[in-house]
Amino acid sequence: MSKHKNKNLSAVEMRLSAAGYALPDSAPPIANYQAAVRHGNQVVTAGQLPMAAGSLLHTGLVGVDLDAEQARACVRQATLNALSAVRTCVDLADVKQTIRLVGYLACPATFTEHPEILNAGSDLLFTAFGEHGNHVRSAVGVSSLPLGSPVEIELVVGV
Repeated sequence: MSKHKNKNLSAVEMRLSAAGYALPDSAPPIANYQAAVRHGNQVVTAGQLPMAAGSLLHTGLVGVDLDAEQARACVRQATLNALSAVRTCVDLADVKQTIRLVGYLACPATFTEHPEILNAGSDLLFTAFGEHGNHVRSAVGVSSLPLGSPVEIELVVGV
């Protein structure tokens, strides 16, 4: 849940809540890095995994161990975690534009549905920010991710 009390939820958090999503507290990094860094008018997040309550939602390869809906759920959770990381640097109400979403999917070389899976993150950003949620995006397939995660999300926003 947000670090803010309910009466102080930003409009972004209220839109997410109305759509059934809650921003978790930002998880501490698992190594020597920051969850997010503000540089000038941008906030850049480290890669965010689909952690909820201290555990990965799923592990394994997308298209092998996870079906499309499980993978989309992981993308949504990792995107929520990225927004929580942004919130460690700025109030989400100060975000003027989402700029870039990068999604990594652990999957076999034959998997080709990356865009459809990553749409879950893009849709969530549009829910959160409306037209300011539009962004550029990269969808990348990889052989493995930290902790056996099926998904990792990076986000860049403008403030």
